[in-house]
Amino acid sequence: MSTPQKMSPVDTAWLRMDRPNNLMQILGVMLFDGELDMHRLRQAVQERMLAHARFRQRVRRDATGYWWVDDPDFDLDNHVRRAALPGKADQAELQRFVAELASQPLNPGRPLWEFHVVDTRMGGQALVSRFHHCIADGIALVSVIMSLADGAAPRALPAPSGVAAHHSHDDMLWNLVWQPVTRAAELSLRASSALWSRYWRWMANPLQAVELARTGTGMTAEAAKLLLMPDDSDTRFKGTPGLDKRVAWSEPIALPHVKAVGRVLDSSVNDLLLSSVAGALRAYLAERGDPTDDIEIRAMVPVNLRQAGDAGKLGNRFGMVTLELPAGVANPLARLYETRRRMQAMKHSYQPALTLSILGLAGLGPKLVQEQLLDFLASKATAVMTNVPGPQQALHIAGARLRQPFFWVPQSGSIGMGVSILSYDSQVQFGLITDRKMVPDPERIVHRFAEEFQKLMMLVLMEPWDCLDDPDVVHAHTAFYWGGEPPATPDPPRAVRAGRARRKTKG
Repeated sequence: MSTPQKMSPVDTAWLRMDRPNNLMQILGVMLFDGELDMHRLRQAVQERMLAHARFRQRVRRDATGYWWVDDPDFDLDNHVRRAALPGKADQAELQRFVAELASQPLNPGRPLWEFHVVDTRMGGQALVSRFHHCIADGIALVSVIMSLADGAAPRALPAPSGVAAHHSHDDMLWNLVWQPVTRAAELSLRASSALWSRYWRWMANPLQAVELARTGTGMTAEAAKLLLMPDDSDTRFKGTPGLDKRVAWSEPIALPHVKAVGRVLDSSVNDLLLSSVAGALRAYLAERGDPTDDIEIRAMVPVNLRQAGDAGKLGNRFGMVTLELPAGVANPLARLYETRRRMQAMKHSYQPALTLSILGLAGLGPKLVQEQLLDFLASKATAVMTNVPGPQQALHIAGARLRQPFFWVPQSGSIGMGVSILSYDSQVQFGLITDRKMVPDPERIVHRFAEEFQKLMMLVLMEPWDCLDDPDVVHAHTAFYWGGEPPATPDPPRAVRAGRARRKTKG
């Protein structure tokens, strides 16, 4: 038996964030070749997951707050089960099953996690997982699940610096997600109630916040900017979520292809993937007849704030950074370069440390105040987006080869969309979870992710590389790649020569 442990303020904030229309659950789907050996799976869970006391504990509340306490009736059969689906499931049936789980709360009288083993008609079984966010953030939970792999060491929850070595690209956002942001973490710990009270004073005196955001630097100025941040574009993706969810995932894209295109276009893997997400969302809106010109879709992106000393620990240690996806840009090449510019501007943001502090302070205050604050932050965004690098070699769990993994983090407040990008075994997987009222057919979006990337790959394959830094020149004779009429420009050869001349003049 372990000693009861007081829940941290940040974890408390995530526990109390549950709402019927947005449950704070991290969902996962792993597709396998062949069948899992149930005995070996249970043994791996017993030896590796349950080595962390948190997975044997339930939540207890008293007058002083929330506590982690051992579940005296813990039974692994309540947490590792075969799913009772009629027959074997195809992809659509499996997606419906996962969507139903996304709308069902976990049993509060037990440890807040579970696995479902599902037979499928897709060449093997699926393992569907649910974890409440108060247990740990997605960064830690992905590591815990990967520790179930055959041959993995018990309690394999690696330090962030060790995880970073799993992948070969050094794109900025991947590193933000996985490497410890030591200075930001220290700043978040020093953010005191003084910053909190100042934040509320700005609510009453916005002009003071405007001046500070314009002229200030550091953490305090970042708080002013966050307060003054305008809402992103009003699209069908925004609104009040309902109870019903939808999930979908796409076929993977070869990571070496993404890297090769990125080298030619002088863009990172993340630039290409995020630009493709923006293009897919734009194309869906256009298909529905919605306006698309100049729209901005803001996503909240988790950023890891773990330090080396946090290795092996669960809990939540991350902040959030806001990223505006330029979905209003029609030209795929121009959209990519705008995405790249915005990614570069994010490098020195204090937002992650600030949002971690806000979550911790919210967990210490009354639940009503927490809800008002988080509703305010959620109103500024349309989606939550995770971008996680997984192992770049195939894993086997319980004797079966893991073919494709997907994970989704929950959407808080009024946010109704979650985008998941995960690299694994030299492939990139896309997943999407949506509110049924807003997007009843997320599969029509996820299939477009690959299509948007293919447009960029076609440009690289068919256009002279020395003209690809000028989207207008390329658009003059490749408009058929993405539809629409080319702009009024000289004929293609003259346009290409003009673009080359401009670059020589700049050089």
